[in-house]
Amino acid sequence: MSAPSLCWFRQDLRLSDNPALTAAAQEGTVLPFYILEDEEAGTEAMGAASRVWLHHSLTALNQALGNHLRVFVGKATDILPQLIAETGATSLHWNRCYEPWRISRDSQLKDTLQAQGLTVTSHKATLLWEPWEPLKADGTPYKVFTPFYRRGCLQAPAPARPLPVPSDLSLYQGDVGGTTLEALSLLPTTGWDTNLIAGWQMGEAGAHQRLETFLDEGILSYQDGRNIPSQSSVSRLSPHLHFGEISPATCWYAALDRFGFEDKNCDVFLSELGWREFSHALLYYNGTLKTEPLNQKFNAFPWRTDDAHLSAWQKGMTGYPIVDAGMRELYQTGYMHNRVRMIVGSFLVKNLRLPWQEGEAWFWDCLFDADHANNAASWQWIAGCGADAAPYFRVFNPITQAEKFDPDGTYIKTYCPELRDLPAKYIGAPFLAPPFILQGAGITLGRDYPHPIVDAKQSRLDALAAFATLKESA
Repeated sequence: MSAPSLCWFRQDLRLSDNPALTAAAQEGTVLPFYILEDEEAGTEAMGAASRVWLHHSLTALNQALGNHLRVFVGKATDILPQLIAETGATSLHWNRCYEPWRISRDSQLKDTLQAQGLTVTSHKATLLWEPWEPLKADGTPYKVFTPFYRRGCLQAPAPARPLPVPSDLSLYQGDVGGTTLEALSLLPTTGWDTNLIAGWQMGEAGAHQRLETFLDEGILSYQDGRNIPSQSSVSRLSPHLHFGEISPATCWYAALDRFGFEDKNCDVFLSELGWREFSHALLYYNGTLKTEPLNQKFNAFPWRTDDAHLSAWQKGMTGYPIVDAGMRELYQTGYMHNRVRMIVGSFLVKNLRLPWQEGEAWFWDCLFDADHANNAASWQWIAGCGADAAPYFRVFNPITQAEKFDPDGTYIKTYCPELRDLPAKYIGAPFLAPPFILQGAGITLGRDYPHPIVDAKQSRLDALAAFATLKESA
């Protein structure tokens, strides 16, 4: 049996537009494998929701590979030398990842294996532009999104066109040990994931179907409709992109070729892919993005500690329906609409004045699309301490946000069904409803639905006062 080329699957769980797989296939027989690296990831190991998605995504990939995906658990630094020795492989291909721990480990691993005579090649597959490509004229990275995207990205060479599935894919048949997908124990034993995965089709086929549905329906009203959580105007591609079931280049060119930049809805969608690029560039140049504010003066911000308020926020029991609906959507579906992510984020860090790192950690555990770069950059943005961040005085009012973006309460009633009989006038603020209205809707505040845990107006003023201390200390 001839020695195979090794293809290490990571955040690229697909066959199409997979440069590492294509390169390995061109060399001959391919041994595709995946390593669950909890030990090396440490505190950045995947959260519970992401592990559920990973199980189903790996299952789909294994089926696409004719059940020839090999799975391992442990340190890549231990597993790869053994795999190379057992197979006699002389080449290894992987697609680049951008988490700090992976960059450091991959660099050391490449040097070690190359010194032992192995040909090791990394490829670009996760991003449209490498983080080091969109730079300012002076060679420094951008800190503001619009010039990063409009000048750094759009004026750079266009991304490569997506690659097809390798037509000459020959898979290694030998025994190399490893374990089974079931043995990874990615699924919970309690069965809470049954409802979590409803409505999702994990895997490459599901990702492409999701893209086609969006291009046929959602993108037509994307510019405005993406702010209405009850509408199907958003792409819902983020989990598929995070796990690499579809490439950003596939999404980019599918939209661009069909609609073009001149279409306002398409232009906005492409710019959202640009935000994904920006987040990864921020992470590349700021390895502590997950834990430390980009704006260092925020180290002096007077954050509060309140376990009861944090728990109420996590459980969707704050007394503000648009916030509670979002947090319940997150816990029940592994996803949250982007507009609502901003609302619940603002409520946590400004109305409750709890550290943005608490929100980042909760999202990390609950989101299917818990991406290191996107999650950390977005939380820093809403907290006001990140790159291109919202001004500190911008505090989303949870009552007016509900009135503007969910006026008839369709979204709120979906996840807060106890409010379903409230008139639309009060659906965003039940505590403002007269007693006879609450009685008619069968609601007793404090029993059927909580009283607000903070006053929206006063907590906004308190937040502004706290943020003002940063200017005084600057």
